[in-house]
Amino acid sequence: MTKPNIKQLSSISRKSVNISSAELIQTSYLQPESSLPLVVQPNFDNLNLAIWTQNNHSWIENKILEHGGILFRGFNVKDVAEFQQFIQALSGKLLEYSYRSTPRNHVSGNIYTSTEYPANHFIPLHNEMSYSRTWPLKIAFFCIKKAEQGGETPIVDSRKVFSRINAKIKENFLKKGVMYVRNYGVGLDLSWQDVFNTNNKLDVETYCHQAGIELEWRDTETSGFSLRTRQVCQAVAQHPQTSEIVWFNQAHLFHISSLDSIVRAQLLSDFSAEDLPRNAYYGDGSVIEDSILDEIREIYWQEAIIFPWQEGDVLLLDNMLSAHGRMPFQGSRKVVVGMAEEYKVSNG
Repeated sequence: MTKPNIKQLSSISRKSVNISSAELIQTSYLQPESSLPLVVQPNFDNLNLAIWTQNNHSWIENKILEHGGILFRGFNVKDVAEFQQFIQALSGKLLEYSYRSTPRNHVSGNIYTSTEYPANHFIPLHNEMSYSRTWPLKIAFFCIKKAEQGGETPIVDSRKVFSRINAKIKENFLKKGVMYVRNYGVGLDLSWQDVFNTNNKLDVETYCHQAGIELEWRDTETSGFSLRTRQVCQAVAQHPQTSEIVWFNQAHLFHISSLDSIVRAQLLSDFSAEDLPRNAYYGDGSVIEDSILDEIREIYWQEAIIFPWQEGDVLLLDNMLSAHGRMPFQGSRKVVVGMAEEYKVSNG
């Protein structure tokens, strides 16, 4: 019998380690008709998610590009610190939530609460910071306390959304882009201090200049607002790793038609269209038709995947391949968020 040489033994040893690593977890799907999200669960108690992630970094990267999102369930993630360690193991430094569009509270490090809108509000599906030219490639959610009723975080494949939108609608958005106009005042939407996370006007001007955002300081006594910003951004985007095209904007959120009819009527009676706290237009400044945005919202809703949170769940999304939202809820709910891997579009 021929004895294996040292190289063969080394190869066998490495193979054994890889098999052992794979046997630590099992994968499945929440819904048989959808591969989003991939569900990863440990086969053994007390398997540390951050350590397992560090040892299986490439596997996770490949799977999230394939599926768009991964739900880590049953890893017994105990607290925010362990959640933060997981993101750092995968992506390194977490991102600060700058140029904000929704109210959030700081938790620890660069971990924030999920959007602090009233519990009875539905937050439409969206890709985080797709109203900007800078966004995180990854976003992760950690369920500390699930709501007594509702409070799910629906998700959707942005590739499917793009494929379903009418070709003529896509062509128009591709040609023009999306213009976001925001007016910052007191008591309406977010203040500029909250959005830019500073009280220094010079800091705001520097940020806007670098980001390609037009800004105009205003007289609060005559307009009621202290700052107006305007920026034209992408309607679609190409993923830097997969080269896939995704629907990637928040026109359907910023547009006045996204508001409840009563709130919308009140705002339009108090303000001119250009003075609304926020609104979206085609990139050339022309009005986006309500019917088109309604059609886009309906596609998001039809493609949405909704599942109940379990406490300790960690949901990792590729922020370009998958969008997310929030269902209304009853009772207390605590879901925290971390973002990583900043991506910038050229302002040229």
